[in-house]
Amino acid sequence: MDQARSAEEVTDGYARLLAGLTESGALAEGWRGAFESAPRAEFVPEAVWAPDEKSPTGHRRITRAAEPETWWALVDADEVVVTQLDDGAHDGPGVPTSSASQPSLVASMLRHLDVVDGARVLDIGTGTGWTSALLAARLGDRAVTTVEVDPRISSEAAHRLKDAGLTPAQLVVGDGLAGWPKGAPYDHIHSTAAVRRVPRTWIEQTRPGATIVTPWGTPYANAGLLRLVTGGPGGPSYGRFVDNVSFMWMRAQRPHAVTLPPTEPDLRGPSAIDPDLVLSNVDVAFTIGLRVPHARYAHTWDAADPAVTYRIVLSDGNGSWASVRYEAWDAPDAVCQWGTRRLWDEITAARGWWEDRGHPELTRFGLTVTPHGGQTPWLDTPSNLVARPRSVAE
Repeated sequence: MDQARSAEEVTDGYARLLAGLTESGALAEGWRGAFESAPRAEFVPEAVWAPDEKSPTGHRRITRAAEPETWWALVDADEVVVTQLDDGAHDGPGVPTSSASQPSLVASMLRHLDVVDGARVLDIGTGTGWTSALLAARLGDRAVTTVEVDPRISSEAAHRLKDAGLTPAQLVVGDGLAGWPKGAPYDHIHSTAAVRRVPRTWIEQTRPGATIVTPWGTPYANAGLLRLVTGGPGGPSYGRFVDNVSFMWMRAQRPHAVTLPPTEPDLRGPSAIDPDLVLSNVDVAFTIGLRVPHARYAHTWDAADPAVTYRIVLSDGNGSWASVRYEAWDAPDAVCQWGTRRLWDEITAARGWWEDRGHPELTRFGLTVTPHGGQTPWLDTPSNLVARPRSVAE
């Protein structure tokens, strides 16, 4: 027990967290017992990373021993707690690569699984081990198989699970995209890493009618929580986006980095819309990501501009770029475009498509996944396709 906190204080902090999750509707009654028997604090590492604007990496290392009150404040909050930077490297830029997920999202994702007693679950992304513990507490140890790509993270999670008296059927070190065929078929697959494409292996390793709950996104907007129901043999699987979430990418599906183009632009011109409109909310960003495949954005200051102009830079990772100035965006030289695709034109058109359909929210969209791994996004019904330009359709 932490000397800086009494047992009563530790219990009270977690109890307040669970009360808040219950009041908000995130924590379903059927899961409350599991959350009570597997407290989050038992699975958060001794050392974590907290946001720090003064740090070169944007994060500051916090240890439970040196700063117990800060550590507990992070653990008892309904917030994500970063547990690894840069895949464990010591000299990286400070990109979060593993975490203890936000409790309300954990509860929501488990609720969307719709588990029943006797169900078997494949848990992708063991991480700290907390979600695996919740699944094991709810369904029993033998019902849970969990996969983690990082050997060190997997080993540490295994120790925490053992200390908590929980022993999932399999703790696998491997690529989550491959699933774990030795334990198939599963009734549910739960992933805590975002994917750009639902792997065929996940569908092949489930029973017909199984549920797959996973964060899903595009390079432009990592924003959707997909609840997919698997089809029968040879048939498609259909799913809806049920919430707005943003999780760390599956390592093998991380989007390309946005780089600056190496040459002078092929085309200059004014923008037809204010660039702020393409990122005005998550719904339009999600729609643009569906309509404009592979496009990813970053922001930069134009050092060559005397006004030090702020720009949005876009790249498709395949030789096409666009750069748009925020200030005086309708000036003749505000937009620069390179390559075979006119990315800014595509994004402008996608914004118009979203407006023409009444500004649909993210949760009106869905996804069809074919047995061969094809993905087709749709709006409201599977027959109402979110069409993509033929030249760039996946």
